[in-house]
Amino acid sequence: MKTLLLALAAMLASVSLAFANPSAVDAAGMKLAQKETAPAKDSATKSDAAKPTATKSDTKKTEGAPKGALMDINSASEKELDTLPGIGEARAKAIVKNRPYKGKDELVQKKIIPQGVYDGIKDQIIARQK
Repeated sequence: MKTLLLALAAMLASVSLAFANPSAVDAAGMKLAQKETAPAKDSATKSDAAKPTATKSDTKKTEGAPKGALMDINSASEKELDTLPGIGEARAKAIVKNRPYKGKDELVQKKIIPQGVYDGIKDQIIARQK
Protein backbone atom coordinates (compact mmCIF):
# COMPACT_ATOMS: atom_id res chain seq x y z
CA MET A 1 0.00 0.00 0.00
CA LYS A 2 2.83 2.40 0.89
CA THR A 3 4.47 1.71 -2.48
CA LEU A 4 1.21 2.44 -4.26
CA LEU A 5 0.85 5.78 -2.45
CA LEU A 6 4.45 6.73 -3.30
CA ALA A 7 3.90 5.87 -6.96
CA LEU A 8 0.69 7.90 -7.02
CA ALA A 9 2.43 10.88 -5.38
CA ALA A 10 5.24 10.69 -7.94
CA MET A 11 2.72 10.64 -10.80
CA LEU A 12 0.87 13.65 -9.39
CA ALA A 13 4.15 15.53 -8.99
CA SER A 14 5.07 14.73 -12.60
CA VAL A 15 1.70 15.95 -13.87
CA SER A 16 1.83 19.21 -11.91
CA LEU A 17 5.42 19.74 -13.06
CA ALA A 18 4.36 19.18 -16.66
CA PHE A 19 1.76 21.95 -16.42
CA ALA A 20 4.20 24.30 -14.71
CA ASN A 21 7.04 23.53 -17.12
CA PRO A 22 5.96 22.00 -20.44
CA SER A 23 9.50 20.93 -21.30
CA ALA A 24 9.85 18.91 -18.06
CA VAL A 25 10.95 15.31 -18.05
CA ASP A 26 9.84 12.53 -15.71
CA ALA A 27 12.04 10.47 -13.42
CA ALA A 28 12.82 8.01 -16.23
CA GLY A 29 14.16 10.85 -18.42
CA MET A 30 11.17 10.82 -20.77
CA LYS A 31 9.66 14.09 -21.86
CA LEU A 32 6.23 14.56 -20.31
CA ALA A 33 3.25 15.15 -22.58
CA GLN A 34 2.61 18.80 -23.26
CA LYS A 35 -0.77 20.40 -22.98
CA GLU A 36 -2.08 21.04 -26.49
CA THR A 37 -2.75 24.66 -27.25
CA ALA A 38 -4.18 26.27 -30.34
CA PRO A 39 -1.54 28.00 -32.46
CA ALA A 40 -1.47 31.75 -31.94
CA LYS A 41 -3.05 33.65 -34.78
CA ASP A 42 -0.48 35.74 -36.55
CA SER A 43 -1.81 39.24 -37.16
CA ALA A 44 0.69 39.84 -39.94
CA THR A 45 -0.54 39.26 -43.45
CA LYS A 46 1.35 38.31 -46.58
CA SER A 47 1.22 41.91 -47.73
CA ASP A 48 2.85 43.01 -44.46
CA ALA A 49 5.89 40.90 -45.29
CA ALA A 50 6.43 42.87 -48.50
CA LYS A 51 6.37 46.23 -46.73
CA PRO A 52 9.74 47.91 -46.37
CA THR A 53 11.20 48.19 -42.92
CA ALA A 54 12.02 51.54 -41.36
CA THR A 55 15.44 52.94 -42.04
CA LYS A 56 17.43 55.46 -40.06
CA SER A 57 16.14 58.30 -42.22
CA ASP A 58 12.45 57.56 -41.55
CA THR A 59 12.71 57.03 -37.81
CA LYS A 60 11.88 60.69 -37.23
CA LYS A 61 8.72 60.16 -39.25
CA THR A 62 7.30 57.65 -36.74
CA GLU A 63 7.78 59.79 -33.64
CA GLY A 64 4.71 62.02 -34.18
CA ALA A 65 1.87 60.04 -32.61
CA PRO A 66 1.95 57.57 -29.76
CA LYS A 67 2.09 53.97 -30.88
CA GLY A 68 -1.40 52.68 -31.56
CA ALA A 69 -2.96 56.16 -31.78
CA LEU A 70 -4.61 57.01 -35.08
CA MET A 71 -4.03 60.41 -36.64
CA ASP A 72 -7.19 62.12 -37.89
CA ILE A 73 -6.50 63.51 -41.36
CA ASN A 74 -9.45 65.88 -40.98
CA SER A 75 -8.04 67.65 -37.92
CA ALA A 76 -4.27 66.99 -37.72
CA SER A 77 -1.95 69.92 -38.28
CA GLU A 78 0.48 70.05 -41.20
CA LYS A 79 3.31 69.48 -38.75
CA GLU A 80 1.61 66.34 -37.36
CA LEU A 81 0.87 65.01 -40.85
CA ASP A 82 4.51 65.60 -41.82
CA THR A 83 5.55 63.02 -39.19
CA LEU A 84 3.89 60.22 -41.19
CA PRO A 85 6.23 58.15 -43.39
CA GLY A 86 6.17 59.38 -46.99
CA ILE A 87 4.32 62.59 -46.13
CA GLY A 88 6.50 65.64 -46.41
CA GLU A 89 5.69 69.31 -46.13
CA ALA A 90 4.08 69.54 -49.60
CA ARG A 91 1.84 66.48 -49.11
CA ALA A 92 0.85 67.65 -45.63
CA LYS A 93 -0.24 71.00 -47.10
CA ALA A 94 -2.20 69.21 -49.83
CA ILE A 95 -3.96 67.00 -47.28
CA VAL A 96 -5.01 70.04 -45.23
CA LYS A 97 -6.07 72.00 -48.33
CA ASN A 98 -8.39 69.25 -49.62
CA ARG A 99 -10.31 68.63 -46.37
CA PRO A 100 -12.74 67.29 -45.33
CA TYR A 101 -12.39 63.61 -46.19
CA LYS A 102 -15.26 61.14 -45.88
CA GLY A 103 -12.79 58.26 -45.71
CA LYS A 104 -9.03 57.96 -45.51
CA ASP A 105 -8.94 56.25 -48.91
CA GLU A 106 -9.92 59.58 -50.49
CA LEU A 107 -6.26 60.58 -50.16
CA VAL A 108 -5.57 58.25 -53.09
CA GLN A 109 -8.89 58.80 -54.89
CA LYS A 110 -8.31 62.58 -54.93
CA LYS A 111 -4.69 61.96 -55.97
CA ILE A 112 -3.30 63.71 -52.89
CA ILE A 113 -0.83 60.85 -52.26
CA PRO A 114 0.17 57.80 -54.33
CA GLN A 115 -1.09 54.31 -53.46
CA GLY A 116 2.33 53.19 -52.19
CA VAL A 117 2.50 56.00 -49.63
CA TYR A 118 -1.12 55.32 -48.59
CA ASP A 119 -0.31 51.64 -48.08
CA GLY A 120 2.47 52.67 -45.70
CA ILE A 121 0.27 54.93 -43.55
CA LYS A 122 -3.27 53.52 -43.81
CA ASP A 123 -2.97 51.75 -40.44
CA GLN A 124 -1.88 54.99 -38.76
CA ILE A 125 -4.60 57.34 -39.98
CA ILE A 126 -8.36 57.83 -39.73
CA ALA A 127 -10.87 60.29 -41.21
CA ARG A 128 -13.27 61.20 -38.42
CA GLN A 129 -16.51 62.94 -39.30
CA LYS A 130 -17.74 65.99 -37.37
